[in-house]
Amino acid sequence: MKIISQIDKMKTHARIMRKAGKLIGLVPTRGYFHGGHLSLMQTARKQCDVLVTSIFVNPIQFGRGEDLEKYPRDIKRDEELAKSCGVDIIFYPSAEEMYPEGFSTYVTVENLTNNLCGLSRPGHFKGVTTVVAKLFGIIKPDLAFFGQKDAQQAFVIKRMISDLEMDVTMKLLPTVREKSGLAMSSRNSYLTEQQKSDASVLYKSLELARELIINGERRPQKIIKKMKDMIESVPYIRIDYVSIVDTTFMKDIFHVKGEILIAVAAFIGKTRLIDNMILNAEDQEK
Repeated sequence: MKIISQIDKMKTHARIMRKAGKLIGLVPTRGYFHGGHLSLMQTARKQCDVLVTSIFVNPIQFGRGEDLEKYPRDIKRDEELAKSCGVDIIFYPSAEEMYPEGFSTYVTVENLTNNLCGLSRPGHFKGVTTVVAKLFGIIKPDLAFFGQKDAQQAFVIKRMISDLEMDVTMKLLPTVREKSGLAMSSRNSYLTEQQKSDASVLYKSLELARELIINGERRPQKIIKKMKDMIESVPYIRIDYVSIVDTTFMKDIFHVKGEILIAVAAFIGKTRLIDNMILNAEDQEK
Protein backbone atom coordinates (compact mmCIF):
# COMPACT_ATOMS: atom_id res chain seq x y z
CA MET A 1 0.00 0.00 0.00
CA LYS A 2 1.34 3.42 -1.00
CA ILE A 3 0.79 6.65 0.90
CA ILE A 4 0.93 9.71 -1.34
CA SER A 5 0.74 13.26 -0.07
CA GLN A 6 1.68 15.27 -3.18
CA ILE A 7 -0.89 16.06 -5.85
CA ASP A 8 1.60 15.70 -8.72
CA LYS A 9 2.62 12.22 -7.55
CA MET A 10 -1.01 11.17 -7.17
CA LYS A 11 -1.76 12.42 -10.69
CA THR A 12 1.20 10.49 -12.07
CA HIS A 13 0.16 7.22 -10.41
CA ALA A 14 -3.43 7.68 -11.55
CA ARG A 15 -2.26 8.35 -15.13
CA ILE A 16 -0.17 5.18 -15.14
CA MET A 17 -3.07 3.12 -13.82
CA ARG A 18 -5.48 4.48 -16.42
CA LYS A 19 -3.03 3.82 -19.26
CA ALA A 20 -2.77 0.24 -18.01
CA GLY A 21 -6.55 -0.07 -18.36
CA LYS A 22 -7.17 -0.32 -14.61
CA LEU A 23 -10.57 0.53 -13.14
CA ILE A 24 -9.96 3.06 -10.37
CA GLY A 25 -12.21 3.34 -7.32
CA LEU A 26 -12.15 6.17 -4.79
CA VAL A 27 -13.45 6.29 -1.22
CA PRO A 28 -13.16 9.93 -0.06
CA THR A 29 -12.91 10.31 3.73
CA ARG A 30 -11.86 12.64 6.53
CA GLY A 31 -10.14 9.73 8.22
CA TYR A 32 -10.54 8.30 11.72
CA PHE A 33 -12.09 5.23 10.18
CA HIS A 34 -15.10 3.39 11.56
CA GLY A 35 -17.20 0.50 10.30
CA GLY A 36 -18.96 2.68 7.74
CA HIS A 37 -15.68 3.63 6.08
CA LEU A 38 -14.49 0.03 6.12
CA SER A 39 -17.73 -1.14 4.53
CA LEU A 40 -17.23 1.34 1.68
CA MET A 41 -13.67 0.16 1.16
CA GLN A 42 -14.62 -3.51 1.25
CA THR A 43 -17.36 -3.00 -1.31
CA ALA A 44 -15.12 -0.85 -3.50
CA ARG A 45 -12.35 -3.45 -3.35
CA LYS A 46 -14.65 -5.99 -5.03
CA GLN A 47 -15.56 -3.62 -7.86
CA CYS A 48 -12.24 -1.98 -8.72
CA ASP A 49 -8.78 -2.92 -9.95
CA VAL A 50 -7.15 -0.13 -7.96
CA LEU A 51 -8.61 1.27 -4.75
CA VAL A 52 -7.69 4.76 -3.57
CA THR A 53 -8.84 6.15 -0.24
CA SER A 54 -8.33 9.83 0.44
CA ILE A 55 -7.88 11.17 3.95
CA PHE A 56 -8.34 14.91 4.24
CA VAL A 57 -9.94 16.96 7.00
CA ASN A 58 -11.16 19.68 4.67
CA PRO A 59 -10.95 23.09 6.39
CA ILE A 60 -13.29 24.88 4.00
CA GLN A 61 -16.26 22.70 4.88
CA PHE A 62 -16.04 23.55 8.58
CA GLY A 63 -17.76 26.71 9.77
CA ARG A 64 -16.68 29.14 12.46
CA GLY A 65 -16.90 27.53 15.89
CA GLU A 66 -17.11 23.98 14.50
CA ASP A 67 -14.75 21.17 15.42
CA LEU A 68 -12.00 21.50 12.76
CA GLU A 69 -9.15 21.61 15.27
CA LYS A 70 -10.40 18.80 17.50
CA TYR A 71 -11.77 16.56 14.73
CA PRO A 72 -10.40 13.08 15.54
CA ARG A 73 -7.27 12.05 13.67
CA ASP A 74 -5.12 8.91 13.84
CA ILE A 75 -3.28 8.31 10.59
CA LYS A 76 -1.34 5.25 11.82
CA ARG A 77 -4.56 3.51 12.86
CA ASP A 78 -6.18 4.51 9.57
CA GLU A 79 -3.23 3.09 7.61
CA GLU A 80 -3.62 -0.30 9.27
CA LEU A 81 -7.37 -0.40 8.76
CA ALA A 82 -7.09 0.67 5.12
CA LYS A 83 -4.45 -1.98 4.50
CA SER A 84 -6.73 -4.64 6.02
CA CYS A 85 -9.42 -3.67 3.47
CA GLY A 86 -7.09 -4.01 0.52
CA VAL A 87 -6.60 -0.31 -0.19
CA ASP A 88 -3.83 0.23 -2.75
CA ILE A 89 -3.19 3.95 -2.22
CA ILE A 90 -3.97 6.41 0.56
CA PHE A 91 -4.00 9.95 -0.77
CA TYR A 92 -3.15 12.07 2.28
CA PRO A 93 -2.55 15.70 1.27
CA SER A 94 -2.07 18.67 3.56
CA ALA A 95 -4.34 21.70 3.53
CA GLU A 96 -1.49 23.68 2.00
CA GLU A 97 -1.17 21.13 -0.79
CA MET A 98 -4.89 21.23 -1.60
CA TYR A 99 -5.34 24.99 -1.13
CA PRO A 100 -2.07 26.75 -1.95
CA GLU A 101 -1.64 30.49 -1.50
CA GLY A 102 -3.90 32.32 -3.91
CA PHE A 103 -6.49 29.54 -4.18
CA SER A 104 -9.75 31.24 -5.16
CA THR A 105 -11.92 28.82 -7.16
CA TYR A 106 -14.92 27.07 -5.63
CA VAL A 107 -17.66 24.75 -6.85
CA THR A 108 -21.20 25.55 -5.73
CA VAL A 109 -24.35 23.49 -6.23
CA GLU A 110 -27.39 25.70 -5.77
CA ASN A 111 -30.94 24.86 -4.66
CA LEU A 112 -30.10 21.44 -3.15
CA THR A 113 -27.94 23.17 -0.53
CA ASN A 114 -30.53 25.66 0.73
CA ASN A 115 -32.17 23.33 3.26
CA LEU A 116 -31.24 20.83 6.00
CA CYS A 117 -27.48 20.92 6.70
CA GLY A 118 -27.03 23.61 4.07
CA LEU A 119 -29.29 25.90 6.10
CA SER A 120 -27.70 24.98 9.42
CA ARG A 121 -24.10 25.13 8.16
CA PRO A 122 -23.75 27.98 5.64
CA GLY A 123 -20.89 27.39 3.22
CA HIS A 124 -20.48 23.75 4.22
CA PHE A 125 -21.50 22.25 0.91
CA LYS A 126 -19.39 24.71 -1.09
CA GLY A 127 -16.44 23.22 0.77
CA VAL A 128 -17.62 19.67 0.16
CA THR A 129 -18.22 20.05 -3.58
CA THR A 130 -14.98 21.97 -4.07
CA VAL A 131 -12.83 19.32 -2.41
CA VAL A 132 -14.64 16.42 -4.08
CA ALA A 133 -14.27 18.11 -7.48
CA LYS A 134 -10.56 18.48 -6.77
CA LEU A 135 -10.24 14.84 -5.76
CA PHE A 136 -12.04 13.76 -8.93
CA GLY A 137 -9.72 15.94 -10.99
CA ILE A 138 -6.57 14.63 -9.30
CA ILE A 139 -7.41 10.91 -9.15
CA LYS A 140 -9.93 10.66 -12.02
CA PRO A 141 -11.71 7.63 -10.52
CA ASP A 142 -14.11 5.52 -12.56
CA LEU A 143 -16.18 4.82 -9.44
CA ALA A 144 -16.60 6.88 -6.26
CA PHE A 145 -18.17 5.41 -3.12
CA PHE A 146 -20.19 7.37 -0.54
CA GLY A 147 -22.34 6.44 2.46
CA GLN A 148 -26.02 7.25 2.86
CA LYS A 149 -25.49 8.70 6.34
CA ASP A 150 -24.51 11.92 4.56
CA ALA A 151 -27.50 11.70 2.22
CA GLN A 152 -27.81 15.38 1.36
CA GLN A 153 -24.10 15.46 0.57
CA ALA A 154 -24.56 12.46 -1.71
CA PHE A 155 -27.44 14.07 -3.62
CA VAL A 156 -25.46 17.30 -3.97
CA ILE A 157 -22.41 15.47 -5.32
CA LYS A 158 -24.62 13.45 -7.66
CA ARG A 159 -26.00 16.72 -9.05
CA MET A 160 -22.49 18.15 -9.45
CA ILE A 161 -21.37 15.05 -11.35
CA SER A 162 -24.37 15.31 -13.66
CA ASP A 163 -24.29 19.07 -14.21
CA LEU A 164 -20.54 19.22 -14.88
CA GLU A 165 -20.49 16.03 -16.99
CA MET A 166 -17.88 14.46 -14.73
CA ASP A 167 -16.74 11.07 -15.99
CA VAL A 168 -17.27 9.18 -12.73
CA THR A 169 -20.00 6.86 -11.50
CA MET A 170 -21.19 7.45 -7.95
CA LYS A 171 -22.09 4.52 -5.71
CA LEU A 172 -24.27 5.23 -2.66
CA LEU A 173 -24.10 2.53 0.01
CA PRO A 174 -26.35 1.99 3.06
CA THR A 175 -25.61 3.56 6.43
CA VAL A 176 -23.69 1.26 8.77
CA ARG A 177 -25.03 1.30 12.32
CA GLU A 178 -24.08 0.36 15.86
CA LYS A 179 -26.12 -2.41 17.47
CA SER A 180 -28.29 0.28 19.05
CA GLY A 181 -29.13 1.71 15.63
CA LEU A 182 -26.88 4.77 16.01
CA ALA A 183 -25.32 5.65 12.65
CA MET A 184 -21.56 5.15 12.74
CA SER A 185 -19.64 8.42 12.64
CA SER A 186 -16.17 9.61 13.55
CA ARG A 187 -17.85 12.17 15.80
CA ASN A 188 -19.32 9.35 17.90
CA SER A 189 -15.89 9.27 19.55
CA TYR A 190 -16.88 12.48 21.35
CA LEU A 191 -19.74 10.71 23.13
CA THR A 192 -19.87 8.74 26.37
CA GLU A 193 -21.37 5.26 26.27
CA GLN A 194 -24.56 6.61 27.83
CA GLN A 195 -24.76 9.37 25.23
CA LYS A 196 -24.27 6.84 22.44
CA SER A 197 -27.12 4.79 23.83
CA ASP A 198 -29.36 7.84 24.14
CA ALA A 199 -28.41 9.03 20.65
CA SER A 200 -30.01 5.92 19.16
CA VAL A 201 -33.30 7.81 19.59
CA LEU A 202 -32.50 9.53 16.28
CA TYR A 203 -32.72 6.25 14.41
CA LYS A 204 -35.75 5.20 16.43
CA SER A 205 -37.51 8.39 15.35
CA LEU A 206 -36.82 7.50 11.71
CA GLU A 207 -38.24 4.05 12.25
CA LEU A 208 -41.29 5.66 13.84
CA ALA A 209 -41.72 7.83 10.75
CA ARG A 210 -41.56 4.81 8.50
CA GLU A 211 -44.14 2.99 10.62
CA LEU A 212 -46.48 5.98 10.45
CA ILE A 213 -46.15 6.08 6.66
CA ILE A 214 -46.76 2.33 6.42
CA ASN A 215 -49.94 2.89 8.42
CA GLY A 216 -51.13 5.51 5.96
CA GLU A 217 -50.00 8.83 7.44
CA ARG A 218 -49.18 11.25 4.61
CA ARG A 219 -49.01 14.57 6.47
CA PRO A 220 -45.36 15.50 6.99
CA GLN A 221 -46.03 17.84 9.91
CA LYS A 222 -47.84 15.12 11.83
CA ILE A 223 -44.92 12.74 11.27
CA ILE A 224 -42.36 15.38 12.19
CA LYS A 225 -44.24 16.27 15.38
CA LYS A 226 -44.19 12.65 16.56
CA MET A 227 -40.50 12.32 15.67
CA LYS A 228 -39.66 15.46 17.65
CA ASP A 229 -41.68 14.27 20.65
CA MET A 230 -39.70 11.04 20.66
CA ILE A 231 -36.31 12.76 20.35
CA GLU A 232 -37.15 15.33 22.99
CA SER A 233 -37.97 12.55 25.43
CA VAL A 234 -34.19 12.57 26.00
CA PRO A 235 -33.96 15.92 27.85
CA TYR A 236 -30.41 16.95 26.94
CA ILE A 237 -30.72 16.33 23.17
CA ARG A 238 -31.24 19.57 21.26
CA ILE A 239 -32.86 19.24 17.84
CA ASP A 240 -31.32 21.15 14.94
CA TYR A 241 -33.91 20.02 12.40
CA VAL A 242 -36.34 17.24 11.58
CA SER A 243 -37.47 17.43 7.96
CA ILE A 244 -39.11 15.45 5.20
CA VAL A 245 -38.00 16.54 1.74
CA ASP A 246 -38.04 15.39 -1.86
CA THR A 247 -34.82 13.83 -3.14
CA THR A 248 -34.58 15.99 -6.26
CA PHE A 249 -34.39 19.51 -4.80
CA MET A 250 -34.19 18.84 -1.03
CA LYS A 251 -37.32 20.95 -0.50
CA ASP A 252 -39.84 20.44 2.30
CA ILE A 253 -42.91 18.59 1.07
CA PHE A 254 -46.54 19.05 2.02
CA HIS A 255 -47.73 15.55 1.22
CA VAL A 256 -45.79 12.31 1.44
CA LYS A 257 -45.55 10.66 -1.96
CA GLY A 258 -42.85 9.18 -4.18
CA GLU A 259 -39.22 9.02 -3.05
CA ILE A 260 -38.54 11.08 0.06
CA LEU A 261 -35.71 11.79 2.45
CA ILE A 262 -36.54 11.88 6.15
CA ALA A 263 -33.65 13.69 7.82
CA VAL A 264 -32.73 14.61 11.37
CA ALA A 265 -29.89 16.53 12.99
CA ALA A 266 -29.43 17.06 16.71
CA PHE A 267 -26.87 18.12 19.28
CA ILE A 268 -25.81 15.91 22.14
CA GLY A 269 -23.84 18.33 24.23
CA LYS A 270 -21.63 20.06 21.66
CA THR A 271 -21.65 17.08 19.30
CA ARG A 272 -23.85 17.39 16.23
CA LEU A 273 -25.15 14.12 14.78
CA ILE A 274 -27.17 13.47 11.64
CA ASP A 275 -29.21 10.55 10.39
CA ASN A 276 -31.72 9.89 7.67
CA MET A 277 -33.89 7.43 5.82
CA ILE A 278 -34.65 7.32 2.09
CA LEU A 279 -37.85 5.58 1.11
CA ASN A 280 -40.54 5.48 -1.53
CA ALA A 281 -43.90 6.18 0.08
CA GLU A 282 -45.77 3.99 -2.38
CA ASP A 283 -43.52 1.03 -1.55
CA GLN A 284 -44.44 1.40 2.14
CA GLU A 285 -48.18 0.93 1.67
CA LYS A 286 -49.75 -2.08 3.37
